[in-house]
Amino acid sequence: MHSNSLRSVRSMPVIGAAVALAAGLLVTLAPAAHAAAGADLPFTSVEAESATTTGTKIGPDHTQGTIASEASGRQAVRLGAGQRVEFTVPRAANAVNVSYNVPDGQSGSLNVYVNGTKLAKTLAVTSKYSYVDTSWIAGAKTHHFFDNARLLLGQNVQPGDKIAVEAVSTQVTVDVADFEQVAAAATKPAGAVSVTDKGADPSGQGDSAQAFRSAIAAAQGGVVWIPPGDYRLTSSLSGVQNVTLQGAGSWHSVVHTSRFIDQSSSSGGVHLKDFAVIGEVTERVDSNPDNFVNGSLGPGSSVSGMWLQHLKVGLWLTGNNDNLVVENNRVLDTTADGLNLNGNARGVRVRNNFLRNNGDDALAMWSLYSPDTNSSFENNTISQPNLANGIAIYGGTDLAVKNNLISDTNALGSGIAISNQKFLDPFSPLAGTITVSGNTLVRAGAMNPNWQHPMGALRVDSYDSAIEANVNITGTTITDSPYSAFEFVSGGGHGYATKNVTVDGATVRNTGTVVVQAESQGAAKFSNVQATGVGAAGVYNCPYPAGSGTFTLTDGGGNAGWSSTWGDCSTWPQPGQGNPDPDPTRNLAKGRPATATGSQDVYTPGKAVDGDASTYWESTNNAFPQAWTVDLGSSQAVRRLVLKLPPATAWQARTQTLSVQGSTDGSAYSTVLASQGYRFDPATGNTATVTLPSGTNLRYLKLNVTANTGWPAAQFSEVEAYLN
Repeated sequence: MHSNSLRSVRSMPVIGAAVALAAGLLVTLAPAAHAAAGADLPFTSVEAESATTTGTKIGPDHTQGTIASEASGRQAVRLGAGQRVEFTVPRAANAVNVSYNVPDGQSGSLNVYVNGTKLAKTLAVTSKYSYVDTSWIAGAKTHHFFDNARLLLGQNVQPGDKIAVEAVSTQVTVDVADFEQVAAAATKPAGAVSVTDKGADPSGQGDSAQAFRSAIAAAQGGVVWIPPGDYRLTSSLSGVQNVTLQGAGSWHSVVHTSRFIDQSSSSGGVHLKDFAVIGEVTERVDSNPDNFVNGSLGPGSSVSGMWLQHLKVGLWLTGNNDNLVVENNRVLDTTADGLNLNGNARGVRVRNNFLRNNGDDALAMWSLYSPDTNSSFENNTISQPNLANGIAIYGGTDLAVKNNLISDTNALGSGIAISNQKFLDPFSPLAGTITVSGNTLVRAGAMNPNWQHPMGALRVDSYDSAIEANVNITGTTITDSPYSAFEFVSGGGHGYATKNVTVDGATVRNTGTVVVQAESQGAAKFSNVQATGVGAAGVYNCPYPAGSGTFTLTDGGGNAGWSSTWGDCSTWPQPGQGNPDPDPTRNLAKGRPATATGSQDVYTPGKAVDGDASTYWESTNNAFPQAWTVDLGSSQAVRRLVLKLPPATAWQARTQTLSVQGSTDGSAYSTVLASQGYRFDPATGNTATVTLPSGTNLRYLKLNVTANTGWPAAQFSEVEAYLN
């Protein structure tokens, strides 16, 4: 799913797996205390920009709508006719898969060379499945630029051998190559019913849909065998239950269809394994069930060893899929989600899968109609989701996201999103315990074109309701986020609380702006979070809307490298700009979170920091003393306060008696100025200036009011704080 809020920029406002990028290889290095992040894959990927080339390297670039921004590593190599990129083979292999882009409307081929010898086979390349437009999604631009093409080499190559690809006539941008040792085709299991015995055409010329149906009917309780070959299905399968569909391997048994199984219910026991389903989906039409599985496989089912490509969604799962296991699959080039548990998922395990170039969330749980419960995404590797998140949890109870490796998220998404965004009703918000453990996020996060502000690598979002679940985030590694590492936000702009969050054990390296981007009221406890190479400041703490409440960061100890706070809620930190010196003429209190011991009717504490002198805070009447407090975000050397009441002449002159207190932690306060009277007179602007003593340093500014000669309550329309 995607975040489609039209939220405007505010005018006021223990260590997990490490990642090593060496010689163009993305690998994981895990301390003994944690499982390695990501899937155990049968191939090794090599980035084109790290290889030898006669072409032109493009990127790095994070700008939405550019080719490089969707590339792995945000870089790639552009080849003109006759230009090549030559890879050094990293492992024994007999097959290669290449992620590439060609200009819109064009097709062509890549010549392939092994140790300088040109193969008779070529890699076909096309823009047919690329350049997707989704105008109904706010903030979307043309996207989904890359595609994947694979080739069995017909020979074995060894580490250190050279494989080159060469553009023949069409410009080709090469992103990454996957090298794999593909096993020989498996043989038919004893007792299995072969689809060819029922009339399936392995040449791909005839329609094999009825042959598949006949084989399924004949093999109830047994195995349907899909021999090596290409099979074309012009209609989807339904009524699939109590059967295994098994191929000779995903490089050998290939089914060509955009809709494989489409059924709303099943008694279960469905096992799909070891073949490929490659569709012909070229655009995203959300009303079409253009999915490998659309609906239910039933309880106790499994999907393993599959290659899924050119579909809208790999698996869109509704109904009863209790205890489903989805593992060891590849889901490539979908125009929408890779997999979506669309409510009612119970005990589902999605693990050890590889997903690349998905047009929406790569993996999602969306608790529509009923909650997803006790389900998990574990040890998956996700690369280049290009219109949403790597992993998204939208509501649900007792869910887990563990040991995943996610890289290069693009527009409208984070690496991981834990959210109460509902999209539709009835929706089940987050509940119980949400476990986010051992994940590694690389170059994750993006600029949201709707909000015009950045989305963090890991986002907790009270979009449509407050976060009431316990969200435990542990053992996280975040590397090279273009913007922030951890974001806490109420993305619908309503200011719901993001609370009950614990972050324990994180390594943050080279984050573009801040470690913590707090934009909602709420609270989180941070322990053992180590940061290096922070681009702007440690913390951006500016809840929205102004006056909605405060976000409290509790220091649990063991934190280092991110103690500074961005000081100006009227501007966004920019990547790598550092934290600018404070402006002595800027009102430090404007737009900051404010609280009070009491309020009368609509005259809430935030009215005193909203920048509008005609609105005001009024305390509970006839209940002195009353206190009003503002959190400036970080300790500041405040020297002057300007207290205001509405300037209208309808307000009579009055004197308010008050003292000024300050605190650096919000709990222990000391007196800055003793109690005295301050005169407010409409004839002189209804303002009072308070000069604070030199040496004053405070984060929390409190005004204790004990009397008001004009009204039986404390009143301020603006409280302004300045450094001079």
